Amino acid sequence: MNSYKIKFEAALKRIQKPARYVGNEFNSVHKKNFLELVKFAFCFPDVYEVGMSHLGMKILYHMMNEREDTVCERVFAPWVDMEEEMRKDGIPLLSLESHVPVKEFDIVGFTLQYEMSYSNILNMLDLAEIPLKSAERKENDPFVCAGGPCAYNGEPIADIVDFFILGEGEEVNNEFLDVYKEWKAAGESRTEYLERIAKIEGIYVPAFYDVEYNADNTVKSVTPNREGVPSKIKKRIVKELDNSYVLDKMIVPFMDIVHDRITLEIFRGCIRGCRFCQAGYLYRPVREHSVDKLVETAQKLIDNTGYEEMSLSSLSTSDFTCLQELIDRLLPITVDKRINLSLPSLRVDNFSMELMEKVQTVKKSGLTFAPEAGTQRLRDVINKNVLEEDLLRTAGIAFDGGYNRIKLYFMIGLPTETMEDVEGIAELAEKVIGVFYQIPKEIRKGRSVTVTVSTSSFVPKPFTPFQWEPQDRMETLVEKQNFLKQRIKSRNISYNWHQSHTSFLEAVFAKGDRRLSKVLIAAQKKGCRFDGWDEHFSYEKWLEAFADCGIDPEFYAYRRIEHDEVLPWDHIDIGVSKSFLVKEHEKAYEEKTTPSCREGCAGCGAASFGGGVCFE
Repeated sequence: MNSYKIKFEAALKRIQKPARYVGNEFNSVHKKNFLELVKFAFCFPDVYEVGMSHLGMKILYHMMNEREDTVCERVFAPWVDMEEEMRKDGIPLLSLESHVPVKEFDIVGFTLQYEMSYSNILNMLDLAEIPLKSAERKENDPFVCAGGPCAYNGEPIADIVDFFILGEGEEVNNEFLDVYKEWKAAGESRTEYLERIAKIEGIYVPAFYDVEYNADNTVKSVTPNREGVPSKIKKRIVKELDNSYVLDKMIVPFMDIVHDRITLEIFRGCIRGCRFCQAGYLYRPVREHSVDKLVETAQKLIDNTGYEEMSLSSLSTSDFTCLQELIDRLLPITVDKRINLSLPSLRVDNFSMELMEKVQTVKKSGLTFAPEAGTQRLRDVINKNVLEEDLLRTAGIAFDGGYNRIKLYFMIGLPTETMEDVEGIAELAEKVIGVFYQIPKEIRKGRSVTVTVSTSSFVPKPFTPFQWEPQDRMETLVEKQNFLKQRIKSRNISYNWHQSHTSFLEAVFAKGDRRLSKVLIAAQKKGCRFDGWDEHFSYEKWLEAFADCGIDPEFYAYRRIEHDEVLPWDHIDIGVSKSFLVKEHEKAYEEKTTPSCREGCAGCGAASFGGGVCFE
């Protein structure tokens, strides 16, 4: 098992950040009877400091390791310097805890958080010496599975993944692990294991479905090719969060990671329904933890980690129904220990001076808000349900309270967007600056103000009302970015933006079908990996891969889709009906908004899953 140990340890002396690869962190799990257990390799297709910031990985890692019959070990994508050393010395991809080759695990699971990590998945499989295509794996090869938000349209990697986990994993992971033990004892074939788990709700085996295409390259149908598998695969949710596995300890890394703090998940789902936001639809219905459970969990996390910051995690933290009570009960156990309490994902329409004063008790940090669009017309199109006066009122509260740095997030390329809407971003940022200088001088105390404007490029995502929309062409996005730069006059405003090439490929793979698997394989062979990192992204190599495979990427990114077209992901059921998404798409062009779920049910269909606060 440790035949690579000497070479591996020698390689650590020749690379940057060896702490990424050594393991043995506080709260990591090591099991002595490794060979006797069901072995699950939890793979995050990015570097250690990114993967170790992901809450889902932390939850499932500890949950699976609490099983006496299972061991779960972490695997991260080695950075380019380490990969070079590993390939040079013949070291395959190893797990972090035991440094065992990943190919010796029973199940290799990837979390799909971002389409631009797909090339890393293939590169990790290649480095692990596991066949890239599921059809080429032998009986003694591990099963390759994948979950996470991108799994809901996993078609671009359908030829690579043996099975997908759709939805939340706390329950379904235990179920396919139980079946694995039964299957192993029965001595059955790989196909028979997949047939067994295909009957579990939330498991999608792509090889058990045939895709037919029309002459115009659109999808004609997706149908099961054997009995016993559902025509539609329904996602899994945890209905009662307090009764499910609750994370009360976390691994504490030896090095800085992206989110180096306690993450306390307060609820899942979102009541808002922003029409561009995939997460807001995927994770419906809203389900909340009780305040009692959260306070109990927070105390355990503090005791078990020693972190000096705690972040309340959700899609929209200020929408938690008991937020004030929760903060009031958390402050006594955080302030005395000088633990900073941070609240990301705040909305400008329910921000208050009282809330601000409480969260800055220990430490004052910058504030971030996401108006998303520069004009009210476009905010109505995307169903943001935030007014300009909400933002300016919130900015005034923050400046009165001593803040002088605010970050504003916007999107460009949204459906129906005009240059007037883009100019509205600059105008809104200028108005925020103006609010600061309306504050009395004795409060400003000679301080200046900084507003950071960041724009990302709109990417149409599956299972949103904008899934039928084309993406703006790259030259149009660049034109809008340059236009906005010219319109920002104040030296107090800084502007950041995303590269349009990566946004284009993100759209291609977000809306793609399984014909793209061969493009991914071709791109990996050309050396594509870490495509989410500007210094390693090669647009030219990707274009070569598409050309080699005879596939036009613009077909996926730039084409407007009709409502009656069969979508590559139509056989996946997230609970939100297609008819509801069509209605929301039509309302966008009418510039009509839909109220939040708490103001009135819009009949999206998510209540069919039960649990939560959603009732039709």
